[in-house]
Amino acid sequence: MPRTSSALPLTGPVRLGADARAALRPAAAEVRAGFWHTRREVNARTSIPQGPGLLESAGNLHNLRLVAGTAQGEHRGDFPFVDSDVYKWLEAASWQLAQQGADEDGGQGDPETQRLAADVDRIISLVAGAQQPDGYLNTWFQIRKGGERYQDLRWGHELYCAGHLIQAAVAHHRATGRDQLLDVGRRFADQIESVFGPPGSGKPIDGIDGHPEVETALVELYRETGERRYLDLAGYFVDRYGHGLLGGAAYCQDRVPLREATTVEGHAVRQLYLLAAATDLATETGDAELRAATERLWQAMTATKTHLTGGLGAHHDREDFGDPFELPNERAYCETCAAIASVQWSWRMALLTGEARYSDLIERTLYNGFLAGVSLDGESWLYVNPLQVRDGHTDSGGDQSARRTRWFRCACCPPNAMRLLAGLEHYLSSTDADGQGLQIHQYVTGRYRADLGGTPVTVTAETDYPWHGTITLTVEETPTDRPWTLSLRIPQWCSEYRVRCGTRTYDQTDAPVTDGWLRLEQEWAPGDQVVLELGLEPRLTAADPRVDAVRGCVAIERGPLVYCLEQVDHPGGGLDDIVIDTTRPLVVKHRPDLLGGVTTVVAAGHHRRIPDAGWWPYQPAAGTADPTSSAGEPVELTAIPYHAWANRQDGSMRVWLPTS
Repeated sequence: MPRTSSALPLTGPVRLGADARAALRPAAAEVRAGFWHTRREVNARTSIPQGPGLLESAGNLHNLRLVAGTAQGEHRGDFPFVDSDVYKWLEAASWQLAQQGADEDGGQGDPETQRLAADVDRIISLVAGAQQPDGYLNTWFQIRKGGERYQDLRWGHELYCAGHLIQAAVAHHRATGRDQLLDVGRRFADQIESVFGPPGSGKPIDGIDGHPEVETALVELYRETGERRYLDLAGYFVDRYGHGLLGGAAYCQDRVPLREATTVEGHAVRQLYLLAAATDLATETGDAELRAATERLWQAMTATKTHLTGGLGAHHDREDFGDPFELPNERAYCETCAAIASVQWSWRMALLTGEARYSDLIERTLYNGFLAGVSLDGESWLYVNPLQVRDGHTDSGGDQSARRTRWFRCACCPPNAMRLLAGLEHYLSSTDADGQGLQIHQYVTGRYRADLGGTPVTVTAETDYPWHGTITLTVEETPTDRPWTLSLRIPQWCSEYRVRCGTRTYDQTDAPVTDGWLRLEQEWAPGDQVVLELGLEPRLTAADPRVDAVRGCVAIERGPLVYCLEQVDHPGGGLDDIVIDTTRPLVVKHRPDLLGGVTTVVAAGHHRRIPDAGWWPYQPAAGTADPTSSAGEPVELTAIPYHAWANRQDGSMRVWLPTS
């Protein structure tokens, strides 16, 4: 059946098996207006359509033609995983086609949709033409390594690329109902299954990829096809990490088996992809030990290794997690891909457990650590997302730059961001496993829909969140012969809220909130309304005192948004010597003229008087010398949402502000 632009997609990146042991299942949603609609429109109209041209200029598509024998020349690209950028773009485009309208005949709808569908078909044909007869596909090894296979598992990324191909294949099949790319993905998965297996299996290779990714893809391929062998293969890969197959390196999660691990470590993206796969496996198999490990590691990550923005990864060197509470500012890595992986893993944890805290982290990450990686116009990107850029900092752009860049040598982040934004509706709502209620995880203007015991439920929402805290929910479709539960997530940051349901009003003193959920159970009728009001007063936040980098500092937050100062808003002086006055109130100003329309927070502060230290920058500690006032010229501090920084001009920026 053709999909129309008004249809609500029923599937997304995660579709649980019929026998999955999960508390929740993804429900359908549609974003119609407001904050995320604007960001997704930029993604749909600018970022995704530019993808084929950027992949062409970078050589990714040329490499596929070389392998297919339809072009001549040399392999282009500096890394063995450049094929994955093509597959991530195909996944993004497929989810976009699901929104704009695509059918089994290859596309319909407006000219933009037709062009996108044509680009997708063209690139799928390139991929299919490059695949070898037995299903293998990796242009780096087919060209640069003379057909060598699986001889450099730690760095070669062959299975990583296969995983992204399989995820794109599943997405395209779910979006359009067409089999061409799914057939390519299945053939590659079958080729992998024919050569990888544990000792005693008769398979020639007992090995794992240095970059986990194929595991989540294999679980989803199982969910799409019903072929249990794909799930079993994913389980084999997950359980072989930590057994020294990659030299025992923590960098690639090979130091300790995941079931025994006590904290996240190594390369942040690799760790998170592996944990997402482990959660998928626990969900599908009911493996209690694996579930306990994922819950333990998520808790360790959020409590000791997560930045205020939801960003992950302390080290530029090796892109990895640091020690507990090692959370630097200007040297924070916080790769955009790590934020995306965090959202993907936390969503799986939310479905598995039913707990709202996982969606709390998703919200924080989406609005801050992730969204900062995409420019407001959708044409440039940040690979890393620091929390401070010092006065006078200069760089020439590039992968590890604090300046937005058009594309990267290692271009993993842009198409990854495209696919998350295109599939964002999948992460907004759920229904419980027994079909007795609808849970709203993220608040948008749009529609949420679930199937409750064979009866459709549809709830519409109107809101200007996150700028304003009022969310008005209206029941459109509902069973009228039995009660069901509408569950609203009360964010972890929210200390004051109120909900009006019919003639009753609740607030934080009497509304029953369990595991982060405000549950409203009753018999509903079409037209019933619920109005949720979340308090959005700006607040000052301090870190755990074990975070050395920000001791004596505070950050400004409002609702789900983390704020920062940018040099462009503070002419006449740098940001490094600014001190915030915590005794003065924070003032909210709505600025429709700024950065496409944002709400700013204005604070009072001053420039510190710092005496010239001469040739030695260390002085006697306070109290050991005559005190001298350090208060300098008062200054009004204008804080903007962190996700909007680096969209005007180069300059300094900081999230954490000294208090003295």
